[in-house]
Amino acid sequence: MRALWLLLPLLAGPVCAASLDDTSRPIQVVASLGLWVGWALGLLATLVPRTLTLTALRLLASAAVVAVVWAVIDAGSSASTAARVVGLVSVLVTVVLAFFPDTGRLFVEGSAYGDEQRFPLRVPAPLLLGPVPLAWVAVVAGVAAGPLLLAARAWVVGVVALALGGAAAWWGARALHVLSRRWVVLVPAGLVLHDQLTLADPVLLRREQVRGLDPAPADTDALDLTGGALGLALELTLVGPADLTVAGASANETVKADRLLFTPSQPGALLAAARTRRIG
Repeated sequence: MRALWLLLPLLAGPVCAASLDDTSRPIQVVASLGLWVGWALGLLATLVPRTLTLTALRLLASAAVVAVVWAVIDAGSSASTAARVVGLVSVLVTVVLAFFPDTGRLFVEGSAYGDEQRFPLRVPAPLLLGPVPLAWVAVVAGVAAGPLLLAARAWVVGVVALALGGAAAWWGARALHVLSRRWVVLVPAGLVLHDQLTLADPVLLRREQVRGLDPAPADTDALDLTGGALGLALELTLVGPADLTVAGASANETVKADRLLFTPSQPGALLAAARTRRIG
């Protein structure tokens, strides 16, 4: 992924440049500067794997796809077929790698403390159908709209877009970063569930509390903390009921449960690591 991101200016740059040929000089300068800044930030994110840079990388990789698709459509005969195909394929492969489970694991482990292993949780499916794309649009449009409108000499609209876009981008980035900070943590004492979407506070379940950790059966009636995420859910069975503060839309609720469901992005790796630490 690092190598591919480093080569993006060579692979996707020609078709982007061709799409800007017929625009005014100010728009060319602002758009080119934006593309170079986005590329530099993405390269920095690949070199410094942290939770924060994971959010940045996934935002920028998705934005690169939209930018190149737009360029492919807009370039017309100004770009060769080879340039359009190479540019499109390169950003598509990049975004797939950015969202790959191994990538998420690498980045969240970069923010880990001491003797712990972090395993990201899958995004709840209902969020993928609307809230996540909306937050992404808020970030990308909030950053790009104002400068481009000002470059097009739409002064009043540009200033308004610049002011509102900054607030929208801040809101969207914060909302998306929450999704990067959801994980299961294996620690020396046991296992921690850290998920702001389903739990009001992180929950430590000590090794002696855990009876089993296995793939969930289809007919389970365990407390569902998956949020409707797609993929293999794991069922954590406890020796006795534990108190959990479940996050609700209007108010948090404290419940007792001795079986919990959650959906890690790499369930097999989590199970193997838990066995090594004698958890479950």
